[in-house]
This record gives sequence, structure tokens and C-alpha cells, in this order.
Amino acid sequence: MKRLIFIICFTAFSVLVFGQNERKHVRSGNKIYMEAVKDTTKIDTVKFANAETEYRKALDKKPHDAKWNFNLANAIFKQGRFDEAAGKFGELADKMETPVEKARVYHNMGNSQLMNSKVDESIESYKKALRQNPTDLETKYNLAYAQLLKKKQEEQQKNQDQNKDQNQDKDKQDQNKDQQNKDQQNQQNKQDQKQQQQQQQQQNKISKESAEQLLQVLQNDERKIQDKVKKEQAVLARKTRTEKEW
Repeated sequence: MKRLIFIICFTAFSVLVFGQNERKHVRSGNKIYMEAVKDTTKIDTVKFANAETEYRKALDKKPHDAKWNFNLANAIFKQGRFDEAAGKFGELADKMETPVEKARVYHNMGNSQLMNSKVDESIESYKKALRQNPTDLETKYNLAYAQLLKKKQEEQQKNQDQNKDQNQDKDKQDQNKDQQNKDQQNQQNKQDQKQQQQQQQQQNKISKESAEQLLQVLQNDERKIQDKVKKEQAVLARKTRTEKEW
């Protein structure tokens, strides 16, 4: 049993073949496939691609063989074409004869869906596999892993939603704060304008008082000048009268 992210259980079916060519290609494909899975440190996509080629050659002669198509789907999965593999397994589910065979198909379809980030779909596939073979421990393990992954995703989504709500509340608070600042600024501007008006009025009042004071000074000067002129006229009149008396 291999456990990486989850247990992968891809077992090539032993097959009964009809005809030398079909048998040759299937056996060749199985040999290449098994050689590729021996090395657990890497995925040898080249060998899995060669196995796929051999399976397709066999299926050219017998295209509806369910077990050969199952092996082909395994090879496709190993190359990372998970969506294509899931579709292939989905086509085979009703074509398998025994519950164990059906369980293998659903199990591998669940693996393909899980690797393609379709967690909900993989959970349903694992459940279908267990309905066919309730004692399969590998499927139980994979189902538990998928359910745990779903729970983590839901928690992450919940945290994201909470953060989003908090951010929205913060934005709303910032908007309210901005509005308050604007209101305060407007109020300050009004106060400044009122103060400026008062200052302007005060300046105007001072200017008026200064004008009145200046006018008073001018009036006083005018009286002094008039008094001086009258004195000079009186002196001149006396002189004139005196002269006439001569």
C-alpha cells in the first residue's frame, strides 16, 4: 500500500485475450505499467504514455473491453490527465461485472476527482465504492482524507468570509470616520468663515472710526483757520478805520 497524499490503488486487471495481437499489446502495456509504478520516487510519464499506447492498440481490436479500458484509464491518470481519467472511469462503472470491480472503478474515479480538486465529487465516488465493497480499507482511508480536506476548505472559506465581513465593517467605519472628518472640516470651515467675517466687520468698524476721527481733526483745523482768519480781518478793519480817520 502506498500513501502519499492519499492511498492510490491502481491495480491492472489480469485479462483473458482473444487473438495473438490483442494479447501481445495488453501484456506489453501491463509490463510497462508495472515497471513504471515500481519507482515510488517519481512519476515516469513516458512509460505510462507507452503503456497507454499499447492499451489503445489492443482496444483498436476490441474497443468495448471494460477491463482493458480500465487499464487505459489508469495509464491516463498516471500522466496527470485527471479530468479525462475521471470521465473514463465514469463510463466504466456500469460495465463492470462484480461488486469488487465496480468498487475499484469508483475508487479510482474518486482519486481522479480528488486530484482535480473536485472534493465533493470524490467523496461521493468513494461512498459508491464502499457500497460495493464496504470492507475496503484503502477507500475508507481516501474517503476520510477527502472529508478532512473538505472540512479544512470550509474552515478556510469561513475565515475568508469573516475577514471579508471585518474588512467591510472596517471600510464602513473608515467611511463613517471620513464623513465625520468631512463634517468636522466643514464645521471648521464655517467657523473660520464666520471668524473672517467678524474680523472683516471689525476691520470695517475700525476704518469707520478712523475716518470719523480724521474728520473731527479736519473740522477742528477748519475752526482754527476760520478763527485765525476772523482775527486777521478784525485787525485789518481797525487799521482801515484808523487810516480813514487820518
